[in-house]
Amino acid sequence: MSGADTGAHEALELRDQDKKRYLGKGVTQAVHNVNENIAIKLVGQPGVTFIDIRDPRELWRDGTIPGAINVTRGMLEMWIDPQSPYAKDYFQSGNKFVFFCAGAWRSALATKTAQDMGLAPVAHLEGGLGAWKKAGGPVQKVEPKK
Repeated sequence: MSGADTGAHEALELRDQDKKRYLGKGVTQAVHNVNENIAIKLVGQPGVTFIDIRDPRELWRDGTIPGAINVTRGMLEMWIDPQSPYAKDYFQSGNKFVFFCAGAWRSALATKTAQDMGLAPVAHLEGGLGAWKKAGGPVQKVEPKK
C-alpha cells in the first residue's frame, strides 16, 4: 500500500481521543467525517466499502460511486445486525465503511446509527454525492431493475 493509500486508510480510523472529543456534540460532529478528496482515493481500495443510503430512484437519476452498495435507510439496522434474519455478510466483513447520501444529512444519521450498533470503523462522506461530483469523483450509472 502506498503512503497516500495508507494515509487515506488512517483517515477512517476513529481513535479513542477522537471519540471523547465528539461526545455531546451534534450528529455530524459525533461521527467521523471523510472529505471528498480523501474518499476519492479510497474508491476500489481493498477493505473499504462505500454504502449509498439513498433511495433507488435517486441512484437511477444521479448515479452512484463506483462499487458502492445501496442500503436504503429503512433497512440499515436489519442489515447490520448479525442476529437479524436480514443481516448482510458485507457488514460482517471487517471492512471500513464510508456512508453517503445526496448531501450528507441522511448519511450522518446512518453513520451514527451504525457506529452505535458497534460497526467499526465507519465514516461519512462530507457533502455527500454532491460534493463528490464537484470534486470530480467518478460516478457510475445505475439502471432500474426490470
